Amino acid sequence: MTKLWGGRFQKSAESWVDEFGASIGFDQQLVMEDIEGSVAHVTMLGAQGILSAEDVEKILGGLHELKTLAEAGELEFSVANEDIHLNLEKMLTDIIGPVGGKLHTGRSRNDQVATDVHLFLKKRVVEVVDLIEAFQRTILEKAEQHIETIAPGYTHLQRAQPISFAHHLMAYFWMLERDKERFNESMKRIDILPLGAGAMAGTTFPIDREKSAQLLGFSKVYANSMDAVSDRDFIVEFLSNSSLLMTHLSRFAEEIIIWSTDEFKFIELDDAFSTGSSIMPQKKNPDMAELIRGKTGRVYGNLMGLLTVLKGTPLTYNKDMQEDKEGMFDTVHTILGALKIFEGMVRTMTVNKERLKKSVHSDFSNATELADYLATKGMPFREAHEVTGKLVFTCIQRGIYLLDLPLEDMKAESDLIEEDVYEVLKPEAAVSRRNSLGGTGFDQVRLQIEKGKQCL
Repeated sequence: MTKLWGGRFQKSAESWVDEFGASIGFDQQLVMEDIEGSVAHVTMLGAQGILSAEDVEKILGGLHELKTLAEAGELEFSVANEDIHLNLEKMLTDIIGPVGGKLHTGRSRNDQVATDVHLFLKKRVVEVVDLIEAFQRTILEKAEQHIETIAPGYTHLQRAQPISFAHHLMAYFWMLERDKERFNESMKRIDILPLGAGAMAGTTFPIDREKSAQLLGFSKVYANSMDAVSDRDFIVEFLSNSSLLMTHLSRFAEEIIIWSTDEFKFIELDDAFSTGSSIMPQKKNPDMAELIRGKTGRVYGNLMGLLTVLKGTPLTYNKDMQEDKEGMFDTVHTILGALKIFEGMVRTMTVNKERLKKSVHSDFSNATELADYLATKGMPFREAHEVTGKLVFTCIQRGIYLLDLPLEDMKAESDLIEEDVYEVLKPEAAVSRRNSLGGTGFDQVRLQIEKGKQCL
């Protein structure tokens, strides 16, 4: 088959070379964006008098037919035509004849593919932000149900202080809020039109790039044609933002996995988000959470892959840049799926309130309360810390907890300790008293949830 660019060549490549160099296997995902860009381009060419009204009408008719076929999944792509651009151009000429070749007037595949990817990410980022917000709403709903559910808080995965379970959930709300901000802010770099940059130096045709931008919904155009065709920063930024998002989801997934073990039993996942074992009938595995944790690595890999591709490419376009798309497509697919799964997983999970309550009454996470109690009575905090540590050690030796320790044993370490200490040591009191801004106190958690609602 004669290549659309083959006039200068006297010899055809072997079929396996064509297959290695072709991108149609994955860039066909840009079919709608490529057609959308072509419609705008030919409309602009007509408005500028570069193409006749008759030619524009024919080309637009052909593009409309291709769009209809694409929506029905009836387009057949060929490796021989390498990529989505040449495949569609060949199909267009098959439909409307040689006039289809005029569509490429004043543009190159270099600015064409860059335009397609900008269009693609503009749409996908909106989807990502919508799914983040849906997940945030689910977190808010679950948090409102568990403001006064007491849970152990951890540092170093060791019991630290009792907290509101809602407070723990809301930590992920704010992580997601930052993720959402990053994706929204990245639109400034995505919302720039490369079309009209040509291969790398612009074009001699009197095109109107601002008109093309208006037609395609871009707020501005690239100021430098070389930058326009070689810039992939916006994809790197998308992959970076996606990596941070997956970091947060993976951390949450790790906690979901831990909480659902028999050792913790803080939650139970819905059957729809769990799987069984082929050999152990009793098993209920948190596979979806594990998959999200695992898929985080592939998103990181896609980011590092593109950074590595770009680091040695001189200006402007190089074939290396064909490697920008598969990782991008894979990341989009991964994060959209992960957000949908996680939202459903959290919405349907059961929180074991009694298990959580029992856990905070069977540890030393209230030790800080005793140290604070002594400090409020005038004892220097470092001394209060030491006294509390000695009392904890006494409890450990006896196999009891601070609430079980007799008052006389406490007073043996400090006369400042009175009967009211037992009220202070209750986990519920420990949580409710922490009403500093952003703290786990019930009133602060309620305030935090209201702030979250305002963000949405």
